[in-house]
Amino acid sequence: MTIDYTHDGVASTIKASPREALKKYSRKEVALHETPKDCWLVIDGKVYDVTKWVPKHPGGSLIHVRAGQDSTYLFNSYHPLYVWKLLDQYCVGEIDASDEDLSMTNVEYLDTVKEPFYLALKERVEAYFHRNKVNPRVHSHLFIKSAVILALYLFFYYLMFFQVQNPIISSIYAIAFGYISAHIAMNIMHDGNHGAYSTWPWFSYLMGISSDLIGASSYIWRQQHIIAHHAYTNVNKFDPDIRANDVDIRRVHLEQPRHSFHAYQHIYLWPLYGLMTLKAIWFDDFQALITGKIGQGIITKMTPLEILVFWGSKLSYIVYIVILPFLYSNYKISTMMNLYILSQLVCGWTLAILFEISHVVESATFLTVDLNKGVPTVPYGWAAMQVCASTNYNTGSTLWLHLSGGLIYQIEHHLFPGVCHMHYPSIQPIVEATCKEFNIPYKRHASFFAGVKDHFTHLKHVGLKDMDLRLAG
Repeated sequence: MTIDYTHDGVASTIKASPREALKKYSRKEVALHETPKDCWLVIDGKVYDVTKWVPKHPGGSLIHVRAGQDSTYLFNSYHPLYVWKLLDQYCVGEIDASDEDLSMTNVEYLDTVKEPFYLALKERVEAYFHRNKVNPRVHSHLFIKSAVILALYLFFYYLMFFQVQNPIISSIYAIAFGYISAHIAMNIMHDGNHGAYSTWPWFSYLMGISSDLIGASSYIWRQQHIIAHHAYTNVNKFDPDIRANDVDIRRVHLEQPRHSFHAYQHIYLWPLYGLMTLKAIWFDDFQALITGKIGQGIITKMTPLEILVFWGSKLSYIVYIVILPFLYSNYKISTMMNLYILSQLVCGWTLAILFEISHVVESATFLTVDLNKGVPTVPYGWAAMQVCASTNYNTGSTLWLHLSGGLIYQIEHHLFPGVCHMHYPSIQPIVEATCKEFNIPYKRHASFFAGVKDHFTHLKHVGLKDMDLRLAG
């Protein structure tokens, strides 16, 4: 394999060592090396022992979030092109193609690391940051925004339960508390867990576990969002964000089972979306931990630190959400419960709508895998698929940049998840121009409300229609 690229104005070529000289490993053998102290990764069919690099990794714990598994798309989307030159020193072998275990095989895209569109785009975006002497993972405004959001979270928590003994006024504070909770998830946790917050890995990790502060496990979120959703966006049975059981209240992909009640999902899902955070906090996190799976994806082994954060944060959440109000608030238990539920409904509605209009819309592409080759295959390059499966809205608006935590630039985020969302407005023109050059549809809604309309139009369409050719996009 060779990759041509430019770094610091110098043209270079990355050349892989001869494959015939490499030792063969099965995926089950690689899967045994799944901890930070014994960390192997599969990247483009080759096996790397990166254990010695784990403590030095600039991205912190992201290096072992997929330990023992295929990390091709994760590595390629987070690292600049020149980093490929550093890999050979850690190479210990390659995957034995004759000993594939289909149950452990990831989706194969038309192109992986040699996708012409992505190579050209990465070179241009990297040149922009280098030319302007900007660190893509850091933006000072995010620190200020984070401090304000966290202060408001504590402020409205206090007002909701303790300050004013008037249920109507406290309900207003509960709405504000829920809305600010959503902003912790969008503006702080999201960038932190993507390693797009600071050059200090420990600080990015700390900001990532702000999700645990508001009740939802950052460990489970990383497993679902970073490992699976970003790798297999809108690919049925592989993207956990669109997963559906045989009998499910929601149908978003035409390959999923359809039932008569789905004809009304565009109506009944409006209120049910509010339950998203309550379900994540009190059910989904524990279900994933007990079963070891999220959808069809197997979660990686927790480190001692992740175990401590998971159970410590769950206990802390119960203490300040349940026990402290019970001990010191003058409200009845029923009133406190209503205030809490109201706040979480607001948080759930905010997050659900902002997330859904980025991918689950009529204008986005939904794919099913082809198993004719013996492994799950998608007829798109990985980066091209990220563009086709994502939709922007309100681009160019500074207000919406902050209100959405950068989610309005969903296409840029999926192509460059390790870039702080405050930089997305600057690289958006580069991405759009490159998409046009390579004839890849770059889709965006004129407004947030147009995106909401497109989402519920999609729900109505899929709820009424059986599987058809739209599976191919």
